[in-house]
Amino acid sequence: MADVPGEPARSGLTIANLHKSYDENRVLKGIDLVFGFGEVHALLGANGAGKSTLLGCLSGAVHPDRADIRIGERSYDGFTPRRAFDAGIAIIYQHFQLIGPLSVADNIFLGRELRRPGGTVDRRRQEREAGEVLAELGLDLDPRAPVGGLSVGAQQMVEIARAVRLDPRVLILDEPTAALGAHEVAALLALVRRLATRGIAVVYVTHLLGEVLEVADRATVLRDGRVHWTRPRSELTLAGLVEGISPDAATDRERKRAALGSDVVLRLDGACSGFTGPLDLDVRAGEVVGVFGLLGSGRTDLLESLAGVRSLRGGAVRIDDTPVRLGSPRAAQRSGVALVPSDRKAQALFGTMTAVENMLMPHLGRLAGRRTALRSRRREHDVFARMVDTVDLVPPRAAQPADGFSGGNAQKIAVARWTCGLGSPRLLLLDEPTQGVDIGARHDLYALVRSWAADAGAAVLFSTSDPEEVLALADRVVVLVEGRVTHVGPADLEESALVALAQPAVTERSVAS
Repeated sequence: MADVPGEPARSGLTIANLHKSYDENRVLKGIDLVFGFGEVHALLGANGAGKSTLLGCLSGAVHPDRADIRIGERSYDGFTPRRAFDAGIAIIYQHFQLIGPLSVADNIFLGRELRRPGGTVDRRRQEREAGEVLAELGLDLDPRAPVGGLSVGAQQMVEIARAVRLDPRVLILDEPTAALGAHEVAALLALVRRLATRGIAVVYVTHLLGEVLEVADRATVLRDGRVHWTRPRSELTLAGLVEGISPDAATDRERKRAALGSDVVLRLDGACSGFTGPLDLDVRAGEVVGVFGLLGSGRTDLLESLAGVRSLRGGAVRIDDTPVRLGSPRAAQRSGVALVPSDRKAQALFGTMTAVENMLMPHLGRLAGRRTALRSRRREHDVFARMVDTVDLVPPRAAQPADGFSGGNAQKIAVARWTCGLGSPRLLLLDEPTQGVDIGARHDLYALVRSWAADAGAAVLFSTSDPEEVLALADRVVVLVEGRVTHVGPADLEESALVALAQPAVTERSVAS
């Protein structure tokens, strides 16, 4: 194991010589790692580094080719999901496994209900014991409240409470703050620290490096299926984390902006959606414009209105100087507008369909044989092969189901659907384009979006809550606060100024002063 300066105070989950291959593709190449009881250990790595496969081995979803895994004094050569649970491993994924109509208590006890002697569920007892678990964790949630009516952050807490009730020895959190607002992130990080003090080994998987510096006792970077380094909190720096994850990633934000065309692709005149606007905006050929705002600012509302998912309630929209009516997604696509939504698993990709089918779905008719109208597998795979090289898809397998790819690679498929050169849109809308995507894949996606906009002479409008993303990707930025536009200008601000502009109580004038 490379560069491991000291062991944790108490051993917990110990992994030695873990290997996993798929055919000739070696994904994990001898992982040696210790997650100590009573510590928060951040697990990091670029796209394709092996994080998802390692988590699969620990959860029982994947069986390693060989491994020596120890929890405390007991040794394992791999897990099934049931065996992992019995060993004390609990994992909470980015996409919640809750049932909305059921209460908090019912979800906490889901699958392990407390029953009376006659077999009926003892809901009163469940509510009482759920309340005790919630109180023990410092969570102010009503056990009787339907989960579907809770905020995303509160639902995350219910997932954690369900896991903690079963007294796990190891708790794995996979991208736990990807969809949370700032105050919910703070609450979650505080809870994570409290869980560690209970003696639980907390494995914290994230691409948000600021959270690593705030919550982790140690951090491990995976690179190319191996442990690149493990370091204690005292040796962690932002620059060191970035270099470890993606040594080729540019840490400064200076880049040559693409030469923009003179043609206006998108023109908004007083455009108002259900929550956002009015907005006047021109986006030129080759230009990438970011819409920045905090949770509830109206970012998604604006983009979905332009994509025909929601209705515009005022103003005018022109594409290439032609007035358009965006009454439905089909109408928007006919007008040259395409959207990549933020939740790729639920809204963008079909998990059981193959990568080539997902990437080329809107274009299968165009690729079909002229005489027979049957699918042309050769043409499809030719286009797919070109896009694989362009986006550096890992693994480059046309037949692999979409849900078998990491978050970064799945997002590449979703974006490549519209940038593959087949019926390319004039306006590409990207809602949180790198949510749940590691830093290495982020830079691949940024390069793809910029080069496509320049080569196609098209326009890109993307929304994000990440100020660093605005400054890395956008030529200009639109700042939204509670549906109102507070700033439109070049994306050459400092991060602190950009964040200040997005605060409800801060105006552009106060920032300038």
